[in-house]
Amino acid sequence: MKAFILERYGKNRVLRAADMPEPELRDDEVLVQVHAAGVNLVDSKIRDGEFKLILPYQLPLILGHDVAGVVVKVGPRVRQFKLGDEVYARPDDFRIGTFAEFVPVKEASLALKPKNLTMEEAASIPLVALTVWQALVEKAQLKKGQKVFIQAGSGGVGTFAIQLAKHLGATVATTTSAGNVALVKSLGADVVVDYKTQDFEDVLKDYDVVLNSQDGKTLEKSLRVLKAGGKLISISGPPDPAFGQEIGAPGFVRLVMRMLSAGIRRRAKSRGVGYSFLFMKANGSQLRQITQLIDAGVIRPVVDKVFPFEQTNEALAYVKAGRAKGKVVVKLK
Repeated sequence: MKAFILERYGKNRVLRAADMPEPELRDDEVLVQVHAAGVNLVDSKIRDGEFKLILPYQLPLILGHDVAGVVVKVGPRVRQFKLGDEVYARPDDFRIGTFAEFVPVKEASLALKPKNLTMEEAASIPLVALTVWQALVEKAQLKKGQKVFIQAGSGGVGTFAIQLAKHLGATVATTTSAGNVALVKSLGADVVVDYKTQDFEDVLKDYDVVLNSQDGKTLEKSLRVLKAGGKLISISGPPDPAFGQEIGAPGFVRLVMRMLSAGIRRRAKSRGVGYSFLFMKANGSQLRQITQLIDAGVIRPVVDKVFPFEQTNEALAYVKAGRAKGKVVVKLK
């Protein structure tokens, strides 16, 4: 099968187009013929070697964390899916590889594709949707009447997070540039801060939840917009000891995580707020709940650009540049 492979870690390293053997299927997996694959910042971070401690992959590696396609083979223990089903998923860690013609996905991580979406739209959803669900529903337990600050509202995570937060009944603040104000407002943002001319710390206060996706300086400032008892959830780090425990990291890796997050945890505690790191996990049942919201028209995908499969490296570079409105997708079929 055709695939794009990472042969060695390295900053902005080019993935090589290669012919690879079709992946072997485990008993609890289905083989999905990839029609479209979402492109995420995590792909370039893995390529650049940023997650070597957390995710010790063996190279060569096929990247790609989002898939929409058709079931072409079913493992003997699979009960919920059959040949020909149109599906979408975020494959599990260590089973990623959607920048290829075929990818195996665990039954427990798979869901039927929303009926009203194209394959490209569906491929844009799983990773960001599950990230937001696990941050706002699971960790933050965001409730009606609460205030949430979602950074980078016009990005892939931001466009989905604004819509889900509004559905949950929260007041939503976000940051974006002047050119994207209409977009984030159309998704439901109540308060929009132009990050080029305003400092969100001067505008926002007494928030219940912050979803942080930016750098350390932004993380630090985010503490100061929270009220006592508020929650700061970061998807861009630093990882905390609870996360190390959750993934069963070796002792020295947990120690590194403890040291990396010591400062922000200490400052959060002194302000009476909680800090936690989120690295999302594949989850088919959550994806099915998300599908219901999409089918009901509560949430719509925002796709910036669709690249042909041959331009996967260009798609990665475009995402890393940080200017995409919503998601970027590569199309195989």
